[in-house]
Amino acid sequence: MTLYPAIDLKDGKAVRLTKGLMDSAKIYSDEPWSLVKTFEEMGAEWVHLVDLNGAFAGEPKNLEQIIKIRENCNVKLELGGGIRDEETIKKMLAIGIDRIILGSIAVKDPQFVKDMASKYPIAVGIDAIDGYVAVEGWGEVSTMKATDLAREFANAGVEAIICTDVGRDGTLSGVNVEFTLDIARASGISTIASGGVKDEGDIEALIATQEIDGVIIGKAYYEGTLDLPKMFKLIN
Repeated sequence: MTLYPAIDLKDGKAVRLTKGLMDSAKIYSDEPWSLVKTFEEMGAEWVHLVDLNGAFAGEPKNLEQIIKIRENCNVKLELGGGIRDEETIKKMLAIGIDRIILGSIAVKDPQFVKDMASKYPIAVGIDAIDGYVAVEGWGEVSTMKATDLAREFANAGVEAIICTDVGRDGTLSGVNVEFTLDIARASGISTIASGGVKDEGDIEALIATQEIDGVIIGKAYYEGTLDLPKMFKLIN
């Protein structure tokens, strides 16, 4: 089980949202890179970054902070939010991002994602509201079932699927283990749970499945409901 501490970037600051609503943003740091450094010192191997402004704009918007994080920290970084063409993928990899997360474009052009996964380290972000895929920074809900989208990328060379239950995201209401398992089984790809993680019980429930490879931890750390250093010691 890999723990992915998460930082959402909005207007150059580290924030967390509730259910993906931009006006719910709570600022946790004016210096996101220092947060990443803290995670690194705890024992994190990866940090999960989302460019929230980019997700809505369709192109990266927090580049200055992303570059500062890369320059100051040695953890592996995965980045999502507004990355929708090959030029942007290459640009992000060139500044030192280790894995690119493709979300909205995976619904609209799955073949593009497959083509990119054959050349670059790609994760697919599947964000769902009531089982259906949400796109455009979760501002729209498509008619596609999340499990059908996951199945689309079986054997496509994608490194991981990050699946988020939007209704639980940022709510500390508990991770949706069954939804994550459905995605893992539909795709056969390494699957990372996201949304609603509250405490140690959530991590233990995911580990117990023996089918889920990672979990993204955001508000649970920031609000103190999960002892993250303890969790790193537990899994290491």
